[in-house]
Amino acid sequence: MKLELRAVSKMYHGARGPTLALHDLEFTIAPGEFVCLLGPSGCGKTTTLNLIAGLDQPDSGEILMDGRPVAGPGSDRGVIFQEAALFPWLNVWQNVAFGLAARGVPRAERLRIALDHLRLVHLEPFEKANVHELSGGMKQRVAIARALTLDPEVLLMDEPFGALDALAREQLHFELQTLWEQTRKTIVFVTHNVREALVLGDRVLLFSARPGRIRGEFACDLPRPRHIDDHALVDCSRGILQDLREEVFRTQQEDRREPMAP
Repeated sequence: MKLELRAVSKMYHGARGPTLALHDLEFTIAPGEFVCLLGPSGCGKTTTLNLIAGLDQPDSGEILMDGRPVAGPGSDRGVIFQEAALFPWLNVWQNVAFGLAARGVPRAERLRIALDHLRLVHLEPFEKANVHELSGGMKQRVAIARALTLDPEVLLMDEPFGALDALAREQLHFELQTLWEQTRKTIVFVTHNVREALVLGDRVLLFSARPGRIRGEFACDLPRPRHIDDHALVDCSRGILQDLREEVFRTQQEDRREPMAP
């Protein structure tokens, strides 16, 4: 297995007191698989992604990549957040090549690799553009290209299209499917949108309300490229939507019962 989570639990301590974000979370992901983590807000999806990225550590359990424990961040895992987090003082190709520069790759080689990856995300004509000249969707494509330049084995994506308008999101759904078919990277994609999960994923893991566990697992073998309004996809989404609504309701009930810490 490329990724394996074994009985992973994580507790946070905040103004409301201790919160158990994950409890005995377990799942596996095969090499080259595109898996979407789906669930209501606060169910631990982003926490799970951060643990896989090595940006945080579980309180108990273990996370394995290729059979080896994840002990911290590494170039074998690329992370893309909801905000593109580009450097405004660098132009597009310099942003894409930033990790290569940190590795000491010569400038000419950095430019070649950056342009190759900008071509993958259809942004080669904008190589010298400034960040403020880009739309939200273009910024996220730059962020994807930047993550891919270091050739990670796993791409971790935390609701990267959540802030985009519907048309930009649908375009990036198509482009990400194409990119995955070209590269066959292992992708773990966090979303709270059922149809987005089914458009993108080979498999959808539905999280329970806090503390997060896997409530259900749904395979999606519809032909690609998929579109969010495909009739077959809409039909597939109905059962998952019902389960998700129940988890959202449970989350709301739990939030009402939890008193504020003094």
